[in-house]
Amino acid sequence: MVLPLFPLQSIFFPGETVPLHIFEDRYKQLILDCRSEAITFGIPVYINGGLAYGTEVQLVEVVTTYEGGEMDVTCVARQVFKVLTFENQLNDKLYAGGRVRFLENINDADDAMREAVLSKIEELYHLMEVPFTPIPVSKFHSFVLVHKMGLSMEQEYELLLMTKESERLAYIRGHLLATIAVLKEVDRTKRTITLNGHFKNFDPLDFEGLEIGGQ
Repeated sequence: MVLPLFPLQSIFFPGETVPLHIFEDRYKQLILDCRSEAITFGIPVYINGGLAYGTEVQLVEVVTTYEGGEMDVTCVARQVFKVLTFENQLNDKLYAGGRVRFLENINDADDAMREAVLSKIEELYHLMEVPFTPIPVSKFHSFVLVHKMGLSMEQEYELLLMTKESERLAYIRGHLLATIAVLKEVDRTKRTITLNGHFKNFDPLDFEGLEIGGQ
């Protein structure tokens, strides 16, 4: 399939709302084409000096149009793809494009796997003293809260390329376990430092009947 392409140093996951500020002429043209022709476009991730994978997005709304033609738009992310070819200009358009192949998405996770990850997210938020809004297990999947778990861009990119939900949940759970362990150790260290900085009230020892150990 051929898609218009809008490369960015950002990662978007299927189902995610994508807000964009459009100011370059080529992307103004792209948005106008999306409105008039109901086409989708791809956002390949610019990472490690190249483009290999990205996410197809669909225009939802042009929120604001400014006097100079700039726009604030919202889109929704749909499917992950692999970039097969790339052209700086697609046919007679100003914007880039290329052939892509969509990745399969295998939803092979069960409620137990989702609950295991969800409970760790809640524990992480509790340790960080961040409010957590409960999410029903039936509505939770690997892309929910994915940008709010402390993953690096490289980790998010690795997650984007995984086709099985079970693999994504296992990856996230491993990250959460490691992060929680570090936070608990930091918290323990903070408490130790605080204790060592205060006078301690020791319980008096009763020496009556005290025996001295022999050699």
